[in-house]
Amino acid sequence: MADNLIEEAKAALREQARQQRAALGSALRSEAVTQAAEHFFADVEIGEGQIVAAYWPIRDEIDCKPVLARLMDSFQPVCLPVITGDDTPLQFRRWALGAALYEAGFGTLAPPDDAPVVEPDVIIIPLLGFDRAGTRLGYGKGHYDRTIAVMQKKPVLIGYAFAAQELDSIPADDHDVPLDYLVTETGVTRFS
Repeated sequence: MADNLIEEAKAALREQARQQRAALGSALRSEAVTQAAEHFFADVEIGEGQIVAAYWPIRDEIDCKPVLARLMDSFQPVCLPVITGDDTPLQFRRWALGAALYEAGFGTLAPPDDAPVVEPDVIIIPLLGFDRAGTRLGYGKGHYDRTIAVMQKKPVLIGYAFAAQELDSIPADDHDVPLDYLVTETGVTRFS
């Protein structure tokens, strides 16, 4: 599929995924957050000392703060992404237990400018949509793909979403990096 056709298809799928996610009621969302975190810790192995990147949720994304809290409570090193420019890779800043967070662009929060910049071993990625092949659909800015392409090591990629965000099929460009795991309130899928 030509690049422009892939982008047109992805744009339509983004709108479909937004609608599917927005249609979820608050009671279902609350229960899903709890269940997804339980599945994460039951079925995803994180090595001691591995740096885990997560995200501060925006809009109506599934809330991964329970995962962040439990990781930090167990002294697992965690970091959050910072957008430093439209066409630049993300910067991951280490988040120390109890440290304040600040606005970091795109409506999210992150550690301050002087927090250590780290390269994560594991990245928990928010999704607009996903399919059963492990293809992920984001907001279309390419921040995660651009970042992963320049990392020294290949991190474990974990998509984190509501099950209702599943799409039949998502076309992929050569630069699209597939997920290793998907975590939803219904369970964990391992792709690699």
